[in-house]
Amino acid sequence: MLKALDIDPGKCTSCKQCEMACSYENEGEFNVSKSRIRVFDFHTEARFVPYTCTQCAEAWCQQACPVNAITTDHMGVKIVHSNICVGCKVCTIACPFGTINYNASTGKVIKCDLCGGEPACADACPTGAITFSDVEQAGYDKMKQWATATASPTDVSGPNTPVKQ
Repeated sequence: MLKALDIDPGKCTSCKQCEMACSYENEGEFNVSKSRIRVFDFHTEARFVPYTCTQCAEAWCQQACPVNAITTDHMGVKIVHSNICVGCKVCTIACPFGTINYNASTGKVIKCDLCGGEPACADACPTGAITFSDVEQAGYDKMKQWATATASPTDVSGPNTPVKQ
């Protein structure tokens, strides 16, 4: 069973516990700038969205790496091999989501590797905004939530239906 991070932004309070746990787990220090997960803050809406690598099936970061420092493990997780990485940052440019970051203290790039199957961010999240669950179930739950939230007896429009004025 493949597992992935399932993020529910509606539960995020921007406590930054995920960022702190991630940096400590991976770098041995509490430093959010070295975290592989970030919490984006929409100030005017008072909304917070945790985001990290989605472990893309066709990872542009991996394809762009000129020294093949990013590989895929048996669970589909993209791993950066720091002993091979030359710190050119081409992968950071290739990632359309901005989830690969440059660590200036090491001169290498860092990204989420799901902590080897026990993500510290999910364990540290006090509200359940970040969970580690079955990939298929997580996707199904999101579709079901969307369907429930958007469906009404008189509304048969889909997400791409133009709004009538």
